[in-house]
Amino acid sequence: MEVRLEESADWAGLCAIYQAAFGQLAEASLVQRLRNDGDLILSLTAYGAEPVGHIAFSRLTLHEAPFVKGCGLAPLAVNPANQGRGVGSLLIEEGLKRMTAKGFDLVLVLGEPDYYGRFGFSTALARRFKTLYDGPYLQALALSDTGKEAHGSVTYARAFAELK
Repeated sequence: MEVRLEESADWAGLCAIYQAAFGQLAEASLVQRLRNDGDLILSLTAYGAEPVGHIAFSRLTLHEAPFVKGCGLAPLAVNPANQGRGVGSLLIEEGLKRMTAKGFDLVLVLGEPDYYGRFGFSTALARRFKTLYDGPYLQALALSDTGKEAHGSVTYARAFAELK
């Protein structure tokens, strides 16, 4: 299994993955809107003979700390036939490595704490932020010392507000 930047030729396969994983195409549409709005920072595909998973990272605005480079991890999808085989972990680890290399300080994710906690995400750190997604599933990961000090209100990319 390898991870690479998403290519336009992947898109039909990625839509099928989102449909199979979530039973809808809302998440695939989210990625398209993020891309169209210029808010998609990183889009990775996991593949073997064909795409089997996808992860996206998008812009966040930290209003009290505009010097902090923050991003949101969402969505993440793995073809159900490949779930439980480390594909999601591979995508997350590669994505975090690339976001660190790009100089990002902070990542927020809305997801299962037991799953994302394995990668260092914390609900305790997330409580320092005010978002539309506050609650027990919002988690944060500091990628730098600057990220560890971040706090305040956060706005996600516009495409999230349009998510139905």
